[in-house]
Amino acid sequence: MGKLIIFAILAVIILGSAVFCVSTKRIMRAATALLFVLFGVAGLYFLLDYTFLGAAQISIYAGGITVMYIFAIQLVSKNTLQGLSESWLGKRSVVAGLIALVGAATVVGVFLKNNILMEVASKATTADTEVSMEVIGKNLMSADKYGYVLPFEFISVFLLACIIGGLVILNIRKKEEVEK
Repeated sequence: MGKLIIFAILAVIILGSAVFCVSTKRIMRAATALLFVLFGVAGLYFLLDYTFLGAAQISIYAGGITVMYIFAIQLVSKNTLQGLSESWLGKRSVVAGLIALVGAATVVGVFLKNNILMEVASKATTADTEVSMEVIGKNLMSADKYGYVLPFEFISVFLLACIIGGLVILNIRKKEEVEK
């Protein structure tokens, strides 16, 4: 019963923050609401006893990705963002609603046609043991055939290049503003 109450609280936080994220006109508030959505998803992982996924969700998404979004928002000038507001009753909203309905109908049709829900319910079992953090760490940081050290290095170099590029763009904009 306790887990059900915690799940309900997390679901309300996730759904409320997600709706606020897409409906607010202030972009920093949207980024903050996204942060709450990501923390809520991490809470769901912890509730399901997936501690590694919960920790990864907090450190990678709630920490890194949200900070990257805020950094990008701060780099974009206010002049770029001024003409972006649109009313709820515009053409794009109607088209987006129709696309969402078609997508939802497609998903429901696939589920009903293939009896996926019945198969999932019949095969629903939980793992007997949890994989230890030591095993996950060794597999992530190994240099073997299936290791992930090289992709991590590529990602770190790519992120470093993105940060340097952002700083260069910021310097160019500051010089242009000073010249005006």
